[in-house]
Amino acid sequence: MTHAFRHNRTDQTGFFVTLVAATFLMGSSFVAGKVLLQHGFPPVLLVGWRFLVAAAATLPLVFMGNAEFPRALLPADRSLRAAGVIALIGLVQTAAVMGLLFLAMRWVSAATASILLFTNPIWVALLGGLYLGDSLGKARIGGLILGFSGVTLAIGLNRDTFSGPGALTGELVGLGSALCWATATIINKRAGLKIGAWALSFWQMLIGALALLVIAYSIGEHWPRAITLLDWGWFVWLAIPASAGSFGLWFVALGKGGATRTSGYLFLAPLFTVILSFVVLGSAVTPLQGAGGALIGVALWLVNREPAATGERERVAEALAEGEP
Repeated sequence: MTHAFRHNRTDQTGFFVTLVAATFLMGSSFVAGKVLLQHGFPPVLLVGWRFLVAAAATLPLVFMGNAEFPRALLPADRSLRAAGVIALIGLVQTAAVMGLLFLAMRWVSAATASILLFTNPIWVALLGGLYLGDSLGKARIGGLILGFSGVTLAIGLNRDTFSGPGALTGELVGLGSALCWATATIINKRAGLKIGAWALSFWQMLIGALALLVIAYSIGEHWPRAITLLDWGWFVWLAIPASAGSFGLWFVALGKGGATRTSGYLFLAPLFTVILSFVVLGSAVTPLQGAGGALIGVALWLVNREPAATGERERVAEALAEGEP
């Protein structure tokens, strides 16, 4: 019994260490992105190259199992429908979410952008009730109400918001990125794709990156003329540890703790962004924004505390994703 207790305690410690590392890297991506934007990197081109490099860094992980090329990269259902859904997820999840996010950070702080983006589980709960038939129990309804209140405080709807240079635009674009993320999640759930998580991650990053690069070059974006070694360091951090690394650790955390339990800790990412923004950028959130972030954190906990009732197919899919027998 003592051995089992120690083993369980070790598993719990490993889960939380992995989770903290994943959310820390997620949070750091906002700061790295903000630094590069301040140094003159164009947003769409920056995100395009970020995820092209991240996709290349992810590719070896696709073949870590025993699957052979090209089987490891392809869905079990090799149909035009499956290919279309994967392409759509890439366009919405990577191109739209990250493109809008980095556009938002031209006007708002990294901390504000992070808080707004990670309202995603709240929108997933709402859209899941509308399009997936997920039940909205008391805890979820309370979480949605708190979440909407937190978003209002995080945006900081006051006279400065409407009179500031592009502040309201940046906040609305940031919310748009969260809604796109939630939409991609719903598409993925409804499609029920039979493809490895790493393979799907590779394709969505690659497709999204290529779409963003086409847009960036078509509108005339280009790299700054003077790029320092420090800039390249920030870019490498953004593309590999903060993108491929955070995704990898997040998948490990999902395997250890399950999707429902792990998702409840997403609020740690904006918390790390706030801390790193203060240390690296010297910026801080207002008391109202801090209160909004706290409300969003409570909302995420409530939304994920009560699992939604789902259909048999989704229950089986979630059980497989969480490693249940």
